[in-house]
Amino acid sequence: MTWEIVIGLETHVELATKTKIFCACTTAFGGPPNTHCCPVCTGMPGALPVLNKKVLEFAVKAGLALNCSITQHSRFDRKNYFYPDLPKAYQISQLYLPIARDGAVSIHTGAENKTVRIHELHMEEDAGKLIHDPWLDQTRADYNRCGVPLIEIVTEPDFRTAYEVVAYLEKLKETLQYLGVSDCKMQEGSLRCDVNLSVRPMGSMELGTRTEMKNLNSFKSIVRAIDYEAKRQIELIEEGKRVIQETRRWDENKDATYAMRSKENAQDYRYFPEPDLPPVELSQNDLDELRATQPELAEAKRARYQRDYSLPLYDCQMLTSDKALAAFFERLVALGTPPKQGANWIMGEVLGALSQRAMEAKDMALTAPTLARLIALVDEGRLNRNTAVKVFEAVFDTDQDVDEYVTAHNLEQVNDSRLVLEACVKVLQAHPQSVSDYRSGKEKAFGFMVGQAMRELKGKANPQTVNAALRELLET
Repeated sequence: MTWEIVIGLETHVELATKTKIFCACTTAFGGPPNTHCCPVCTGMPGALPVLNKKVLEFAVKAGLALNCSITQHSRFDRKNYFYPDLPKAYQISQLYLPIARDGAVSIHTGAENKTVRIHELHMEEDAGKLIHDPWLDQTRADYNRCGVPLIEIVTEPDFRTAYEVVAYLEKLKETLQYLGVSDCKMQEGSLRCDVNLSVRPMGSMELGTRTEMKNLNSFKSIVRAIDYEAKRQIELIEEGKRVIQETRRWDENKDATYAMRSKENAQDYRYFPEPDLPPVELSQNDLDELRATQPELAEAKRARYQRDYSLPLYDCQMLTSDKALAAFFERLVALGTPPKQGANWIMGEVLGALSQRAMEAKDMALTAPTLARLIALVDEGRLNRNTAVKVFEAVFDTDQDVDEYVTAHNLEQVNDSRLVLEACVKVLQAHPQSVSDYRSGKEKAFGFMVGQAMRELKGKANPQTVNAALRELLET
């Protein structure tokens, strides 16, 4: 029998606000345990929550970018459950009137496009974190993360492969980063994914019994967990056993999922309207203002770069892969750098330097005016490309003035044809065997002589000028 995998996602995204959703505690990652807490986020009696306006703004911006219908009258609800990292024994979330619903995201999966439906997007607070010490055999609670603002984005069960899931998450991550609502650093837990998965006979319209795999925080883990869980469920059914609806945890070391608890339904959480928070009211004017501030997203930038700058799709994809990188490129072009030249330097030297330093584009010292000036020096014939690369490497970490560096190190290109000719004559006289080899048809000998002439000129000559001078001398 052929089986079909059916997957829906619940993605939790930490919002990039400076303070928590209902109090003034910092949302900074890390810090000593239990130092980013107050009576509100730890649920002390008498402490009352107040909604952070920035959380609402970010949630609406995300909903608009995901083509959702925004709920102008929404509210918060209490989700009741006891767990050691949830000191209030309830979580403030949204069930009945979430902030956004009925959206759609288009993803590219190889040769075809696919639309993934968004069921809802709602605001909620994060729980804390349990840390197990194997040496002491103790589990301790760190409440720093309690109250960190989240949006949870819930899809319909529209995915059929792990690669569709990854394509959607990449698109979601890209969109949220361009909006500036989250850094989406999976390694810090800013983007975590719960995978709901079931299997059914191919062609069947009836959904199978699903399991939920919690808090997957890397694309690699998501692919492996989906592959394992689908295979596990298929084997159970083919052996005449049944799949149990439950929550499962992915074990990275064992490369397997294991049962955590039976899967809860909404009624198990005893939801009721949050009594300490008033409903959230959004006017049409509020929505219009937020819609007007939406930035140009990566997909629109790629289309514009292809249309306005005649860049290949690959270049456009690389340039828009990071919001800061795209801004750097646009600043280069605004300074007069030809788009293709700017793209080549960014895809080659800039990305190479960032990779070597394990650095993000937003953190580099190099500015667009410095790189624009370096590219201009090459265009003006004052530097050759090889020397320019060495200058780039020298100024990347300091953003040093390019003209000052070139002057201080005497790197300006030799354009004196007399000096080039003298250097080429000297090379031919020093290497008669290479001259003989070239004249007998060995082209490699010519490359050797070009290299020697460039060495004689300390790498500062124009390679095309050296080539022309050598060929002229060899043919006379």
